[in-house]
Amino acid sequence: MEHRTRKYRGAVGLLLATGVLLTGCTGTDSGGGKATSDQRRAGAPAPAYTGGAKEGGEADRLKETPRPDYLSTFALDVDTASYGYARRTLAEGRLPGAETVRPEEFVNSFRQGYHRPEGNGFSVSVDGARAAGEDGDWSLVRVGLATKAAPSTAERPPAALTFVVDVSGSMNSPDRLGLVKTSLGILTDELRDDDSISLVTFSDDAETVLPMTRLSGHRSKIRDAVDSLETAASTNVGAGIERGYEEAVEGRRKGVNNRVVLLSDALANTGDTEADDILERIDSARREYGITLFGVGVGSDYGDAFMEQLTNRGDGHTTYIADEEQARKVFVDQLPAHLELTARDAKAQVAFDPKTVEKFKLIGYEDRKVADDDFRDDTVDGGEVGPGHTVTALYRVRLRDGASGHVATATVRWLDPKTRTPHEETGSVATGAITGKLWGGRSTRLQVAAVAAYFAEDLCGADLPGTPGLGELADRAEKLATTTEDASVTKLADAITRADRLKGDRYPVEDTGEGEMD
Repeated sequence: MEHRTRKYRGAVGLLLATGVLLTGCTGTDSGGGKATSDQRRAGAPAPAYTGGAKEGGEADRLKETPRPDYLSTFALDVDTASYGYARRTLAEGRLPGAETVRPEEFVNSFRQGYHRPEGNGFSVSVDGARAAGEDGDWSLVRVGLATKAAPSTAERPPAALTFVVDVSGSMNSPDRLGLVKTSLGILTDELRDDDSISLVTFSDDAETVLPMTRLSGHRSKIRDAVDSLETAASTNVGAGIERGYEEAVEGRRKGVNNRVVLLSDALANTGDTEADDILERIDSARREYGITLFGVGVGSDYGDAFMEQLTNRGDGHTTYIADEEQARKVFVDQLPAHLELTARDAKAQVAFDPKTVEKFKLIGYEDRKVADDDFRDDTVDGGEVGPGHTVTALYRVRLRDGASGHVATATVRWLDPKTRTPHEETGSVATGAITGKLWGGRSTRLQVAAVAAYFAEDLCGADLPGTPGLGELADRAEKLATTTEDASVTKLADAITRADRLKGDRYPVEDTGEGEMD
């Protein structure tokens, strides 16, 4: 089978005539390729150039600034670990490192209320609002993608789960291995009789503690295996994942959801510590049998980047748990969404209309960007998405003076998990749908998404024009918590308040130019 790799566009500058770059939290890479002729024939809007040629001779024409790029392409991401870890860090009186802050994971931690499709695939919603403040000529555009509602535990297919548990010395605390054991106990109670579990541990080396075992009649045996877990020495994540996939392949069952679940603080220090090298060793098993990797992070000292690399390249996703409440949310409330797949290699491409849009910036997704030409290349990895998931992408957009009409068209492309057949769905938005006021506007969920995104941008020092201060953001979150009656928004307000007490002075960022801002 052909080996597929995610092709990220690296360090592409737009070379705008007077452009000043706006950096993201985790990098400055841009996904700005041009639409190909195949894309145009397939119906994706291609960026148009409305500017005239410079006056002068051949030398002047050769120096002409390249036409701006009006396409934005990225792999879908349902991870939420960055936000969970930030909350944990702030609760301990520390600001999270900027390198651990991924705005899309903050935004995707909250319900958005999108319309869901009845069948497999996605619904596409595009809306927005005018940002307030001195830079009120900016609008916030929200691209919302949703899969069908997750089935109940009773309705989902059976699952065969291989848990790969970190028992290294760094896991020796109640909020690490203790929390992992509590989580596995919760899951043992939640799983059905026709589900199966295997248990692999790793420290210096990997060991199979429990081969694939049906829950029916064996719950006590499984609990005993979990209770027996004790910490040892170093952290050989590579050995654990390799053994985990061996067990998953050996114990796989037809017609069920086969998954490897890694529970770790991801502080690898022994054996292979490179995500690509680790996954290369189990590549054939991962691709041939479609066994994805789900990462669950724990611990106040947490290898966030390493866990994200593993799950991104392992066709899975990651979350973070800090306490039993979050463990129940992950292993009970969200269980079907973590076990099933609705879409493989899902990507989104947003085509902005240069007639109405002067410039735009995707908030977050720095390490999920895909070259525009690769949108319909199904050998290029995208994201894996399950039922009940939503994916939100927020853009800061400046409209041209007096602009009216079409603003953007968003297209999501994915492969059927079983047949690998490609599918697409689109949605679009016009100026009339994004010029209403943001704060106090009709969409409370858009406001929650905006608060989460602005919070993340502040934490990583990437102020965008019009970003409210943390004190104002906390006030808005508290009001939204009352309006939505959503406890998760109350926790967001608490996290922002904590950050406001710890945060120092910030400095504004200016920008000029057209097209996609790097």
